[in-house]
Amino acid sequence: MKAAVIVFPGSNCDRDVQVALRQSMGREPLMVWHKETTFDPVDLIVLPGGFSYGDYLRCGAMAANSPVMKEVVARAAKGVAVLGICNGFQMLTETGLVPGVLMRNADLRFVCRDVTVKVETSQSLFTSRYEQGQAIRIPVAHHDGNYFADGDTLAAMEDRGQVAFRYCEADGAITAEANPNGSQRNIAGVYNETKTVLGLMPHPERLADPRLGGSDGRPLFDGLVEALS
Repeated sequence: MKAAVIVFPGSNCDRDVQVALRQSMGREPLMVWHKETTFDPVDLIVLPGGFSYGDYLRCGAMAANSPVMKEVVARAAKGVAVLGICNGFQMLTETGLVPGVLMRNADLRFVCRDVTVKVETSQSLFTSRYEQGQAIRIPVAHHDGNYFADGDTLAAMEDRGQVAFRYCEADGAITAEANPNGSQRNIAGVYNETKTVLGLMPHPERLADPRLGGSDGRPLFDGLVEALS
């Protein structure tokens, strides 16, 4: 598998993703600067977390209009897998690659801690190494992770199985107390209609090695390598 990580001014998780991909792929991913208009063919594109452009205007809005994003959107339309993590998720909503929007956290505070999320399906490129219903521990670090979509959009997403992860208790129970940001229906991550694009707020790259305190994020990257190689 070949992968590319898009780097924006203000990205701060690009190197973490680089390390996670390297340990799963056994090779270095491409690191692509946001001003590039094209890059070598790859099987996976990652939009990393951070604070692109200082989160000015609206989180992910300026990055979504960077030169490289036209190429990212074009490749996604052709079926290339795209993973957007945290700020990358915000970029995906801004470009329309996944439905919905991400608003300020309900309590208007930055949240930075481990959470538990439930895997809604194992039938995707991104979750094939997990079990449906499995509860995994993953860190979050965001101020604008409150997922919102209108009722009709949410209903269509549920029907098509586009909800990837939900915030939950350690036993998998979906509760308001487990929701760190007020996201509708405890949504932590969503797919596009073909499940080739995934946006998620938690950071799997931050728990992809036991030396980091856990490895619940590692199967996401290992599964991608297996599916796309």
